[in-house]
Amino acid sequence: MIVPSGGVQVLVATKPVDFRKGMEGLATVAREALGTDPFSGTVDVFRAKRADRVKPVFCDGTGMVLVSKRLEDGKFRWPGVQDAVLRLCAAELQALLEGLDWRRVYEPRQIAVPTATS
Repeated sequence: MIVPSGGVQVLVATKPVDFRKGMEGLATVAREALGTDPFSGTVDVFRAKRADRVKPVFCDGTGMVLVSKRLEDGKFRWPGVQDAVLRLCAAELQALLEGLDWRRVYEPRQIAVPTATS
């Protein structure tokens, strides 16, 4: 699967959207409902009413990318349906798209670099 990595910003709309929308329609939802610029490199993730489908949309610098995934067995792990936005790290997004419980993935801890003594 093509997914961005590293320090990319990921926003997940917890409220289901109309999955007939394409990338332009979802970019409009991202702008209006999430308050983001869909062309800024942010990954905007949308869910269907049934929790077995997900559509991430992002701009990779050359154009818009729309990924659609449906789980054949099971459902994606979503919080309760509410009108909110979740922020995920790239590892959590990858776990979400694999159908795993993304809430069990944590960002790496920041480790202080030791300084040399003189």
